[in-house]
Amino acid sequence: MLILNELEPIHWAWAGMGIAAITLLLQSLANTSLGISTSFENLCALISDSPYLNRGGLLAGAQWRFPFITGLLLAGVVSAVLGGGWQPTWDLGMFDTHIGGGPIVKVIWMFAGGILIGLGTRMAGGCTSGHGIFGMSNFEKSSLIATLSFMTAGLITTNVIYRVIAGGQP
Repeated sequence: MLILNELEPIHWAWAGMGIAAITLLLQSLANTSLGISTSFENLCALISDSPYLNRGGLLAGAQWRFPFITGLLLAGVVSAVLGGGWQPTWDLGMFDTHIGGGPIVKVIWMFAGGILIGLGTRMAGGCTSGHGIFGMSNFEKSSLIATLSFMTAGLITTNVIYRVIAGGQP
């Protein structure tokens, strides 16, 4: 069951088929790849004159990336509404138990995590969705290396947090 509203989840295969369909459509119709981080770069280019954010290859896909990222946001809102709503909370479960702190501490942790994710995304030349879904489906060596790195870092981080910091089992 889903954590938030005790709703039965939709079978995972439906999401996989949807992602596969989007990947195939983007490749065959637009000759481009799916990646969330590039969509955020397009958003940043709206307010920045940085040559990095205004390069031709990035701007070429902006016409479909803006509706895509808007659709992701709207899908989350629709899902929350259909699922009975949502309520913002500062309760972070194990984080509160083992690290603690008020809202300011949590915002600092989240901000630092966001900076690290952004740095890793740029170092890898793309995000987990771009490499793990699209790059892997195209047998790109860089995506294989990036995906193995993401997965390894996630396994190590999870074990450090749950076994060392929290003193339990993941």
